[in-house]
Amino acid sequence: MMNNNDFNSGFVSIVGRPNVGKSTLLNNIVGEKITITSDKAQTTRNQIQGIYTTDKEQIVFIDTPGIHKPKHQLGQFMVRTALSTLNEVDIILFMVNVSEKMGPGDKFIMEKLKNTSTPVFLVLNQIDKIHPDELLPIIEAYQNELEFKEIIPVSAINGNNVERLLEVISTYLEAGPQYYPSEQVSDHPEYFIVSEFVREKILELTREEIPHSVAVITESMERADDDIIDIRVIINVERNSQKGIVIGKGGKLLKEIGTKARKDIEKLLGSRVFLELFVKVESDWRDTPRDLSRFGYKNDNS
Repeated sequence: MMNNNDFNSGFVSIVGRPNVGKSTLLNNIVGEKITITSDKAQTTRNQIQGIYTTDKEQIVFIDTPGIHKPKHQLGQFMVRTALSTLNEVDIILFMVNVSEKMGPGDKFIMEKLKNTSTPVFLVLNQIDKIHPDELLPIIEAYQNELEFKEIIPVSAINGNNVERLLEVISTYLEAGPQYYPSEQVSDHPEYFIVSEFVREKILELTREEIPHSVAVITESMERADDDIIDIRVIINVERNSQKGIVIGKGGKLLKEIGTKARKDIEKLLGSRVFLELFVKVESDWRDTPRDLSRFGYKNDNS
């Protein structure tokens, strides 16, 4: 891999309250869907690394779980994961949604950011949702709480000013190696991304009924003789009633989840896919350390 004085690289952490558009921004930057998006809070549970590479630089982005007041051990894991990146990266992007008022969650994060020596950028998302005259007072309110190295308004969903954000990040990068091959856009194995695509469709189709009681595990991926990839995925829920909701009447909802997820998976893998979904009940898995570890939610400090 490339490693010379003409090449710069660095790590950038994206932090912010749940549901401010962190995953949307990351997908926009890498130009490919690598992390799920949802209008529900706390969609991201693990640190997702997205990789942006040009002939002169490589930026590794870490999309952290939204920082929030945890209600169970899974929530505690998610917050620890988000905070753990702050002193281990070159730049922190603190992302806020300008169409919502600054809340206790924003202030909680900014208090944590005061303890880091890492440069912090204020990234104001959804600028397309407000009048330009409203932007300056919002910026001043955040500046009164924390001193930011850079302030950059963007619209993550349609890409407004994202190029400018990348240009500013570039000015902070130092000479360094190319950590990943140029064509690679994520460090997560395909098993993980397949599971996330299935979980996204569950969040999308079950709405408030099954908020975050679901853990999705890809058990196997095998290429069959006819060049179709056979994938077996287990959907774990906490109660029998939730199992019934995910399956739906006559299996209709589970079939719809599978159909929608398969389209994203085929695009990711560049191949036809046969997707099998199974639903299992794992009581109170979000508060069971053994299950949290088994489902991939591991933390060095736990």
